[in-house]
Amino acid sequence: MSSVRRNRWGALAIAAVLVLGIAACSSDDGDNAGGGGEGAFEQLDLSGIDITVGSKDFTEQLVLGEMLVLSYEAAGANVTNRVDLGGTEVNRTALLSGEIDVYAEYNGTGWTVHLGNDTLTARGDADELTRQVTEQDLADNQIVWLGQSPFNDTYGFASAPDLLDNGEPFTFDTMAAYLQANPDAVVCMESEFPDRPDGLVLFEEATGYEIPDSQQQILDTGIIYTETEAGNCDFGEVFTTDGRIEGLGLNLVIDPGVMVLYNVSVTMREELFEQSPDAFTTIAEDMLAGLDDETMTRLNYEVDIEGQTPTDVARQYLVEQGLISS
Repeated sequence: MSSVRRNRWGALAIAAVLVLGIAACSSDDGDNAGGGGEGAFEQLDLSGIDITVGSKDFTEQLVLGEMLVLSYEAAGANVTNRVDLGGTEVNRTALLSGEIDVYAEYNGTGWTVHLGNDTLTARGDADELTRQVTEQDLADNQIVWLGQSPFNDTYGFASAPDLLDNGEPFTFDTMAAYLQANPDAVVCMESEFPDRPDGLVLFEEATGYEIPDSQQQILDTGIIYTETEAGNCDFGEVFTTDGRIEGLGLNLVIDPGVMVLYNVSVTMREELFEQSPDAFTTIAEDMLAGLDDETMTRLNYEVDIEGQTPTDVARQYLVEQGLISS
């Protein structure tokens, strides 16, 4: 690699990291929607720029993908909608190959799955994790990471509606104690969760309780929620911002910081980012800024429980935030 290329990547890495704080620091800027001007993205100029947007194939990703489509369209871009493209590897491969230009990705996934780093280093400080992902992915793969959501949609567990620990939600430790004291209790999980480096092993290492096969039941993702509600699963593996947790009255088990962080950012091909870095930064920062755990859970709930479309939910959020006019 030439020294010119190294220096150029280094400068871009610094710039990409710094954009994580732009929204918070520029509330007086009329072009930044963080302070709330109606249709702020419509004041940006992405005219003449072609963008293909992808997303993964579950509710939260569909909503985020449609937000990106609507945001770029509001700024005048020519957008090809490839939302609901497939799973993690499908989207990442498509991004690297140029089949798509952008999709929303999680810092924990980027650090461990895409960049091959240790799972244990993907916990604790979300800002630091995103900074490290931003620097490495730009240098290694020319992928820019923009923004960081307040919400952290990590793996977790939920208990049945009537299953509490003396009237309070379980913690990881009290869940382990309950399982040890009740050998007939069942934990329902997806097929890959027991073997994922960011899955069951982290719970077992933290609590010292290895869940035996007799207490494990493997189910499809969606069925876990309904079977836990019905009491057929004492505990179910869940995504912590899934709207079905609230919608079905499940009790989220309290994680003391054991599971890997999964805050979302906008991942984009460097060659696209360079066409309008200020506009792309503003859109990513301002779109994600309002998405805390409660808000993202509510948006997922509106799709999964109320039956609204991801596009309608995405549009309503952007309008409420003053980012698009309609």
